Amino acid sequence: MSRYGNSHDNAQAKSFIKIRKVEAVYFGDQETFEDVGADLPTFIEDTYNATRLHSALGYLSPNTFEKINAPDGTKSAE
Repeated sequence: MSRYGNSHDNAQAKSFIKIRKVEAVYFGDQETFEDVGADLPTFIEDTYNATRLHSALGYLSPNTFEKINAPDGTKSAE
């Protein structure tokens, strides 16, 4: 998150939190902060990294981008 008075440092965090609210909290059945916190790792692995497309990665999911750009030479495309 940002240092006090510097609103540009937390742009990625704000973007992630907005996505989390819209896709998981508002349309989900979570009622408490504990419910949201318990579901966060699942949301990151199953939704954010696996299926959600990111414009900075050429409209690929992070998992697909990593598979294609693997440093060990085992490039594969889905």
